[in-house]
Order: sequence, then C-alpha cells, then structure tokens
Amino acid sequence: MFQHLGEAIVRRVALIYDARHAYDWKFMAGVAAYIHENPGFNVYLERDALKDQRLPDFPSWHGHGIIANFDHPDVAAAVSRSGLPAVGFGSGFGWRIPSVPYFFTNNKSIAQMAVDHFLFRGFRNFAFCGYEKNPINGWSEEREQSFVASLKAEGYPCSVYVGRPRTTSRWASVERAIVEWLAPLRKPVALMAANDSRGLDVLEACRASRLRVPEEVAVVGVNNDQVLCALGSPPLTSIEHGTERMGYEAAMLLERMMGGEKPRRRRFVIDPVGITTRRSSDVLAIEDRSVADAMAFINVHATKGIKVADVTKALGISRSGLEVRFGKSLRYSVHTAIRRTQMERARTLISDTKMPLKQIAANTGFRSVQQMTTLFRKTFLQPPAKYRKTLTRAN
Repeated sequence: MFQHLGEAIVRRVALIYDARHAYDWKFMAGVAAYIHENPGFNVYLERDALKDQRLPDFPSWHGHGIIANFDHPDVAAAVSRSGLPAVGFGSGFGWRIPSVPYFFTNNKSIAQMAVDHFLFRGFRNFAFCGYEKNPINGWSEEREQSFVASLKAEGYPCSVYVGRPRTTSRWASVERAIVEWLAPLRKPVALMAANDSRGLDVLEACRASRLRVPEEVAVVGVNNDQVLCALGSPPLTSIEHGTERMGYEAAMLLERMMGGEKPRRRRFVIDPVGITTRRSSDVLAIEDRSVADAMAFINVHATKGIKVADVTKALGISRSGLEVRFGKSLRYSVHTAIRRTQMERARTLISDTKMPLKQIAANTGFRSVQQMTTLFRKTFLQPPAKYRKTLTRAN
C-alpha cells in the first residue's frame, strides 16, 4: 500500500549504489534532482551496497521501487527476486536482468569526443591508456576500441597500454610500466585515458619521467570528477558522460513504472554531455607557423564575430593560401575553426553561468540568439536551453 500525505502519494524507493565512485554519486545526483522536482518519495539509502551487499529486507520494508547499480551480480539478482518495479544502471558490462530497464553510457560517443578534441588541436600522434579487462570493466576496452577505430578512419595509428588498476603495494611498478610505455612514443602525443583515475596515473608518470604536459603529452580523462581533475598536475581535461541526466531519466521511468506503466524499452544508452578543457590538453600541436598564428588569432577574436577575411588580413596571407595550409595541417577550414571556437565558448557560458541566452549569443559573436540556437543544436544535438536544464537539474 502507498502512504498518503493529504492527497499526495508517497512511494518508498531504495537507492542502491556505491558512493566511493563518482559515476554512482553523479547518477544519484540526477535521481535527487528528479525527487526534488517531484515530491512524494520516501528514500531508503544504502550507499555501500556494492561493498557490503546490504539491501533492504524486502518482505519487511514494504517498498514500492528500486534503483540499483547492477555491476554486482548479487545486487542485481536480489533486486530481480524482489519482484518490485526496478531500474538498473552501471558500466554497461555488469549483470543484466532482461526484464529490468538498464541505463549506461555511450562509450563510442565518449571516444569520438576525445578524438574530435585532439584533432581540432592539430595532433597527429595518439595513445590510449586503459585497464586489463575484467567482468565489469568492458567500458575501458570499448572506449579503447572506439578511439582506435575512429583514428584509423582518419588515417592515424594509436598506441595502446592496458594494465592493472593502481594499488598501494603495486603503484611503483604500475608507474614504471606507464613511464616505459610513454618514453618511445612520438611527441607531441594526444592521450585518452579510460577514466579520470587513469588520467591521473598518466600525469604522475609524466611528472616522474619529466615529460611536459600538455606540450609533449596532452591528456584527456573521462568522468569529469572535479576532485580528481583538480588533483592532477596540471589539472585534467575530462569528458562529462551525462550521468546526472541518466539518473534523472531513471527516476522518472521508475515513477511511471510504480504507477503501473510497462516500459517499452529495456536499454537506455545516454550520450556524453561535453568536455571540460583544463590545462592537461589546452595546447595546439601545429607545425605550420601560419596555421598556428591563425588559430591563436581565432582563439582571441572569435567571440567578436570575426570572419575568415579578418584572419587573413591579420596574418597578411591570401585566403586560398591559408585554406590550403589549414586543409593540410588540420583537415578543416578556417571558417570551421572560428565557428567551433565560438560554440565552445557559448557552451561554457551556458553550462557554467546563468547568463541569458541572448547575452551569451552577443558575447560569443553570433548575429542573434536564433543563429546560436540553430548551430548549437546541430553541434551538441540539443538546443541550448535544454542543454542548460540537463546540466543544472543535479546542481
């Protein structure tokens, strides 16, 4: 039976996750955002389920629904046996129950985002640092394979290192192995790490071997764990994989299921939100001096609404000559460089400030908010207002 507060129905929901991991607590931040917007949940909170395998005593708890990380088979099996409406989430490679809807991240899109980030900066040498495969970390291998395949399609090889996660007793040998792998790589090299923790491993190995970051090794991680990224030396660029949105949509689906709705889908793959550029990859790897000077000019002036003619005039070079150089060095046009710089600045203001969209459009060089909205939707697959709402739900 549901509890009632006046006319409101109160549903008892168990949240089973591991608070030791940023992926889990970001997911739960999205759940919390939904609950905040839709009162009527009585939450059973077990933060260490994957560590201690503690779940509610289902017969005595009298709950109405469950959201749980399914990376641990005992948790997934217990949730399935409960017979309650449930939604699972996880790495995409954990235990799955065919009858339970399951949310996970789009690793192919994550890898493509890293590729685009590096190619835009002119890199020609690439590497991936991941983990040895185990039953639940197939996400590392999938990111690796997608990163390598995307680069191969562009005509570039990629060096790959996989090794065991760091442990206190083995960290010296792990660091030594990464140092030995990095040493012979052609520099400058653009390196994608499987996650932020692996990104920190790489940064520490670079420091130990006196490799300059980002000048010699540019590094991008995944998760955008702000604490881990800030601990990096220098701070780590990272891809935000949309976990808050995942949690929000999972909670919304569970509420419908508790109301009697039968979900039509069982697999929900959520795209990454964006990339937060920090010092670890904020560099251009361009040998052509004219192209490097043009990119530096664009970086400073793109938000003023400049056109290609403004760039060629500042450099004293013909448009046709500069376009040929851009094609050889970066494989995109001068106009694309201007637009992408504008879009990244607009995305940062949309995600990090409450500035009105009209003002953001004016401050980033667009003719109107309508033009910015059209280009933003094309670039980031959703309009700026929806993008901002997705990010701020969990804040």
